[in-house]
Amino acid sequence: MVRQSKIGSLSLVFLLAVSLASCDLIRMKKEEAIELESRKAIARVNNTFLYLDELAGLVGANSTKEDSLSRVTAYVNSWVRKQLLINEAMKNIDINEAEVERKVLDYRYSLIGYEFQNFYIKQHMNDSVSDAEIETYYKEHIDNFVLKQNIVRGTFIKVPKEAPRTKRIKELMFSKKEKDIEELNSYCLSFSSAYHLSDSTWIEFDKLAANSPLAEIPNKIQFLKTNPYYETSDPQSLYFLKIDDYKISDNISPLEFVREDIKNIILNKRKVELAQKLEQDVYENAIKTKDFEVFNNQ
Repeated sequence: MVRQSKIGSLSLVFLLAVSLASCDLIRMKKEEAIELESRKAIARVNNTFLYLDELAGLVGANSTKEDSLSRVTAYVNSWVRKQLLINEAMKNIDINEAEVERKVLDYRYSLIGYEFQNFYIKQHMNDSVSDAEIETYYKEHIDNFVLKQNIVRGTFIKVPKEAPRTKRIKELMFSKKEKDIEELNSYCLSFSSAYHLSDSTWIEFDKLAANSPLAEIPNKIQFLKTNPYYETSDPQSLYFLKIDDYKISDNISPLEFVREDIKNIILNKRKVELAQKLEQDVYENAIKTKDFEVFNNQ
């Protein structure tokens, strides 16, 4: 009788535990349902919903109402398209869910690592590049700076045919007097529809000649060699060109033409070095503090 009583007591406890667990499960499901009901859905693709709280952080605090609406609309449309594509993929191909999850994790880690690298680089980056550094890099890598196009230094002016004093433009272009240089600059500001005034800046000849009869010249190399000054026209405009210097494609680029490119190369190299240093420092510190282990399960 005693044994039966104990068994009966255990059964009662078990049933009570199952009942409590069932109640907890029902309560959790109800809470989840209430939570889902309280969330505002803004889009649906089949049984997958996009909720308003999932857009947190998408719009900046200083964004205008129009910018915010445009960004949210673009995101929602993108989400719908991606979900439709995923659904279609699930219907047509076998998806290795484990492999997908691994790739998602790898991508997540890459994003977090990238953000931390950017933060670290901003904190430690020296963005000052001296002329000496640029010149040294140029000399050491000069074969990398072969021109892919013809470049020029000079003056180019386009004016409407009805513009005043067009006969004086050539005189002003060749003058070295300060007052004439100022007059030419003022004239271009007032009447020219496109112009590039002479300075130390190199510019691609094709870019300078764009949207003008000069763009139709068949042999531009021969043209540059034989025309230090050139005038032409079309039905609406007059064009004036004075070439102070030129470099032909396949020759070494002058330093001034690639100065900004070299500066960017040096800065990018520093960023890579800082990123590598960060990764190595984190790894070496973790070794010292024994923050990780690699287990041999073979």
